[in-house]
Amino acid sequence: MIVAIALLANVAQAQVGPQQQALHDIYKQLIETNTEDSAGVGSVTTATQALAEKFRAAGFPDADIHLLGPTPDKQALVVRYHGSGARKPLLLLAHVDVVIARPTDWSTDPFTLVEKDGYFQARGSIDDKAMAAIFVANLLRYKQEGFVPDRDLILALTPDEEKGGRLGAGWLMENHRDLIGDAVMALNEGGGGTLRDGKPFYNDVQATEKVVTNFTLTAKNPGGHSSLPRPDNAIYELAAGLTRLAHYSFPVQLNEVTRVYFERSAAIEKPAIGAAMRAILKDPSDAKAAATLSTDPRYNSVLRTTCVATRLSGGHADNALPQIATAFVNCRVFPNVTADDVRAKIIAAVADTGIEVSPPSAPIPPTQPSPLSPEIMGPVASITKSMFGDIPVIPFMSTGATDSKYLRAAGIPAYGVSGLFVDPADLRIHGRDERVLQKSLYESQEFLYRLVKALSSPKPVT
Repeated sequence: MIVAIALLANVAQAQVGPQQQALHDIYKQLIETNTEDSAGVGSVTTATQALAEKFRAAGFPDADIHLLGPTPDKQALVVRYHGSGARKPLLLLAHVDVVIARPTDWSTDPFTLVEKDGYFQARGSIDDKAMAAIFVANLLRYKQEGFVPDRDLILALTPDEEKGGRLGAGWLMENHRDLIGDAVMALNEGGGGTLRDGKPFYNDVQATEKVVTNFTLTAKNPGGHSSLPRPDNAIYELAAGLTRLAHYSFPVQLNEVTRVYFERSAAIEKPAIGAAMRAILKDPSDAKAAATLSTDPRYNSVLRTTCVATRLSGGHADNALPQIATAFVNCRVFPNVTADDVRAKIIAAVADTGIEVSPPSAPIPPTQPSPLSPEIMGPVASITKSMFGDIPVIPFMSTGATDSKYLRAAGIPAYGVSGLFVDPADLRIHGRDERVLQKSLYESQEFLYRLVKALSSPKPVT
């Protein structure tokens, strides 16, 4: 029976139902298992082993439960829920590793689930243990209800996403594609809802994403004694080059996802921003429109590739001229732009042949945006309207990076969609006191319960 979301209006005081309590218990156990991707500290395997036991206890056969990974502490969990086989499988992907949280930086223990002021607070409370716990709770609920989908549902809970996913989703695709590679569609993190003044404003669907690559910039010099300064100082030379790079903007680009993103965002944005969005859609070379949008870091990052210096070092002694100075430059690259092209533009922007620009840290595989087909967008829109009112559903390009990149590169369309609504002004992912509204977590549970059913039933279930 579908839970009445209205009962959750005041979650801080509300008596949650049995399905929400089941989620709460899974979520709490997962949160309180340290899965930091740090040697000797956290272990994803401890978390995935505990979750595997829940599936065994619920009657899932051992043949459908797989624990496997490249190292003892990085064991992914893959579970298959069998359907009628009328259609090819749907993959439910989430990662259970988290970024490091130093207890001294937090107001509470980051690995204790704290419930206060209507929030759940802990490391991973959003990223990404919310979605992982929801997928587990909902699969167990389908099993309890006797739901027979018209396709297999494959759950994959992975490690290593916070370090790029090569030893998580990437490793699974490369070494055990037989377990997940027959899926024809995937749901993953990367999308969610936006609150404005505490109310749902719009719901995002991530359908493509930027790719990460890094460069090291190096300036060298013979050096010497600091009492005899010389004009060709390695630190000054590198600093001047970085300043030129800071003032460089990569060219504006659009694709089928960002076009729809700007088109729909224009209808709900402030008039000046909306006008700039419509102008950039009409003419991507419109410098005035690009400048207007670029004042907002969110829109600037959707318009183009971005590169930013994130670490700097130089010199070897207090009383010696620096012989070497280096900067680490992190780039978020627009889909289907090559790393060599980015490197060439950095070299041109730095405009100093004395500054070496390293090869890219990683190749950038070509990917295609996941199609905005009615099969996925229709159910997302109808369930959004049913649960949150007549708000827009906006496809977008993630400017970060998720494990969906491995799926899209393998030809599996992946969509970042969760129905988890947050206030952008209070977004603490990767930061101090990460938290999520309790109401939002339980609404996301219901949203994904309905969405997976709609995508695995002969007729849409709303």
